[in-house]
Amino acid sequence: MFFLYNLLVTFAGFCIKILAVFNPKMEQFVAGRKTVFETLATRINVNDITIWFHAASLGEYEQGLPVMEKMKINYPDHKIVLTFFSPSGFEVRKNNTVADVTVYLPLDTKKNAVKFIELVHPEMVFFIKYEYWPNYLQELKNQSISTYLISGIFRKDQLFFKWYGGFYRKALDSFEHFFVQNSLSKDLLFRLGESNVTVSGDTRFDRVAAILEKDNHLDFVTEFKNKQLTIVVGSSWPKDEKILLDYINSMTHQVKFIIAPHNIKKEQIQELQKSIVKKTVLFSEREGKNLSEYEVFVIDTIGILTKIYSEADIAYVGGGFGKPGVHNLLEPATFGVPIVLGPNYSHFAEATALVHLGGCAVISNEKELKETFDNLIQNSDIRAEKGHICSTFVKMNTGALGTILDYISNKRS
Repeated sequence: MFFLYNLLVTFAGFCIKILAVFNPKMEQFVAGRKTVFETLATRINVNDITIWFHAASLGEYEQGLPVMEKMKINYPDHKIVLTFFSPSGFEVRKNNTVADVTVYLPLDTKKNAVKFIELVHPEMVFFIKYEYWPNYLQELKNQSISTYLISGIFRKDQLFFKWYGGFYRKALDSFEHFFVQNSLSKDLLFRLGESNVTVSGDTRFDRVAAILEKDNHLDFVTEFKNKQLTIVVGSSWPKDEKILLDYINSMTHQVKFIIAPHNIKKEQIQELQKSIVKKTVLFSEREGKNLSEYEVFVIDTIGILTKIYSEADIAYVGGGFGKPGVHNLLEPATFGVPIVLGPNYSHFAEATALVHLGGCAVISNEKELKETFDNLIQNSDIRAEKGHICSTFVKMNTGALGTILDYISNKRS
């Protein structure tokens, strides 16, 4: 089975190179990996002590960030090496300040795994949430390198739990310890004979809770709001925008909208702007304008949505009308903002919990959106109640970071 896996990885690598000719994202995937070993050889010398973190994409990076930040403080003599699998993670966070070296993870072949680990020679390794690469994990085990899974989550439909997933199950034996998000994940691992498991929760709660300690003020948002009730639409896709636009265009309440689309390609931003009849301004064109005069503010840049949520009276979190589903709703939640989202949220434990608790309202069509928004706009008590549920939920679920760090500290003492 391992032979077949390696054959498939090699074949996939060949296919990706062909697709890269036609697909810009695949081109990034291929081009970004061409210089990985050269970068590592240049940036890491034989005497360096390193800690390796691997994130599939942007969401996993956010989960691993609080651990990376603390490890950087606790182990100042170590270099932090961060790898991404996806271009959507690497391209956004390649210039992060927490890691000393940030690169793509080469495809999971035995040759790549041996060379990568030889160059990085990590003392500790952290895989974030999921992505289990058998060749890398086997090589880490061969070299007795301490390897951990943080914010892990397991489901019955994963390959580990299929009758034909034996070689994949074997990869789990490479982990010294599993820090998982919930009891179901722990139970599933126990069934596979993995007893080195701690239910620590999700490190994202620690990350978003820490946001409250930062300066989240943005002058241009304050100017735009002009003390009016403001709805922030975060990480929206065209399917979200389609259902929102009629409501925005027909709005009669004294309400302002900030829209931060998931995709900020120029053509899509222009199309969105054309579809809005209200007086609209783009972030890229804000200079020299009296922002208080505008009704809709379109954020055609990245990296500031979290701070914008701090000014929201109501948040709509996008992605709930597509697959895999709704985007990160913990950021508005930590600020105590009531949240509205689309129907596809069940794959995300925090979304399911907040819907059940009443902090999030779910809409499936324009009629429900109008009723929900109107209710929240007109009732400050309901907004306050739902917002309190959201902020309390975040506070009650912090602690994963401390559990992980305590384990590492005790092990090394």
